[in-house]
Amino acid sequence: MKAMILAAGHGKRMLPLTESTPKPLLRAGDHSLIEWQILKLASAGIRDLVINLHHLGEQIPAALGDGARFGVHIQYSHETELLETAGGIINALPLLRGALLRGALSGTEAFVVVNGDVWTDYDFARLHTVAAGLGADHALAHLVLVPNAAHHPQGDFYLDNNGWVSDQGEPRLTFSGISVLHPLLFSEFTVQRLPLSPVLRHAMTRQQVSGECFAGDWQDIGSPERLKALECRLLNPQPATL
Repeated sequence: MKAMILAAGHGKRMLPLTESTPKPLLRAGDHSLIEWQILKLASAGIRDLVINLHHLGEQIPAALGDGARFGVHIQYSHETELLETAGGIINALPLLRGALLRGALSGTEAFVVVNGDVWTDYDFARLHTVAAGLGADHALAHLVLVPNAAHHPQGDFYLDNNGWVSDQGEPRLTFSGISVLHPLLFSEFTVQRLPLSPVLRHAMTRQQVSGECFAGDWQDIGSPERLKALECRLLNPQPATL
């Protein structure tokens, strides 16, 4: 199974830190944000990675190389213009075993997608089983949802008792930026500037999006203050309580 790490954004919420450094390369503790993701994916047995690039993108391959020192293999998907999340994924489908044959996606399997700027102790290993359950006759997407943070109290989607995600219903949860997606999810779309939300909502109307609620450690490192707080925590770990 492959994974795609989203790393092309401008990181405007992190200014001025991202004026000269792409957000995924900002450091927290011993590693950059994207290195933490790579290490966590590798430890879960997900070692075939694709990273999309745009803003200051040349710095990321310079820092990570082919991934060998992390025990992974990295390919890069370059975007001459920023394509947003879904557009970036569609653009990278040939690297995610998404060969295009006469306009149809062929020979593909589900892959993990994770934002390059989140911190979590989520166990990515469980996504192997999730990926095996996605396909033409099943859900085409699986979202990891988390309780709403103070900076995003309204949440994003509703998760029902049967594990289906929809745009209707309460209470709503926040999309963590961690998902498993099948290439067929994008079969009606071409490479274009396109966020992921409308693609997911379109699939939700067909009950093609499953999900789970993760109540563990998850943080959206979306501001310099949150990055500093994570840095302090990593450098000063609290002793375990009995």
